[in-house]
Amino acid sequence: MPRARGILSVSVSVLLSTSLIGMPVWGASSTDLGTVVSADRAHVGTAAASVGSTVFAGDKLDTEQTGSMQIRAGASRVVLTGSSHMIWGIEEGLPSGTLTGGTAAFSTASAKAFVLHAGTAAFRAQGDQPTIANVTLLNAKELVVRCSRGAVLIAVDDDVRVIPEGTAYRILLDPEAAAHAGGIPEPAAPASWGQNQPIKAGKSKFIWYAIAFTTFVTWIAVSEALESPDRP
Repeated sequence: MPRARGILSVSVSVLLSTSLIGMPVWGASSTDLGTVVSADRAHVGTAAASVGSTVFAGDKLDTEQTGSMQIRAGASRVVLTGSSHMIWGIEEGLPSGTLTGGTAAFSTASAKAFVLHAGTAAFRAQGDQPTIANVTLLNAKELVVRCSRGAVLIAVDDDVRVIPEGTAYRILLDPEAAAHAGGIPEPAAPASWGQNQPIKAGKSKFIWYAIAFTTFVTWIAVSEALESPDRP
């Protein structure tokens, strides 16, 4: 009889332990979280990043000059290259990142997989097709974006445009300041608004112009990240 009670006690303990594994952690949801899948001379907050580290909304991420870090979040992968800084976040239930310096690349299999902010601009995949892009923040008002697969939407307030596959743009986020400084280049041609509609005078919230597209190596595990919308 004591042996039977012992077996029952162990069984109950195992059952409770198993049920606790499936319970959510209060204050966090799966959409808040990212998982570090590779890290070299990188940090999450003040701690060194390591494979398997969890990234929460509000965490500050950074890499040293020769460092890099890759994060998996749902159906997206995000890579920070050397000397880059990002704040992890959540937006409308989706993982997001705010680039505050350097370069971030992302790959997604869904338009609702990830949002990247840089300055006043927001970037996301145009649709649910495999998409790969990267953004370099040159300063608070200037950045470069490259789209190597799929198409990416850039939005600054209500000014939304499409960056097609295989293109790269330099973007000025403060057209008025650039005009006063005499630094506005010729805009990209053709400029597009949504479905290639012309931008009305006074409507533009940013100036962009095409630059030479160069391949950008991100170390993103593309075959895994883009396998399905539900599997990173």
